[in-house]
Amino acid sequence: MKPMILLTAGIIIGGIAGYAYYHFIGCTSGHCVISSHPVNSTLYGAMMGGIVSQLFQRENKLK
Repeated sequence: MKPMILLTAGIIIGGIAGYAYYHFIGCTSGHCVISSHPVNSTLYGAMMGGIVSQLFQRENKLK
């Protein structure tokens, strides 16, 4: 159960960070693929948050 909570938290925090990047930094010209639209930026941030959250997960090694 704990790994699922960690993954969900990573996705939510990443999505918020992606939208914040779009809102505060963004791309004014419209030629940036990720940061020119809020949906793209939010989804990319959520994906990166999910991937990064998996780095903090412990592995159970059976000997």
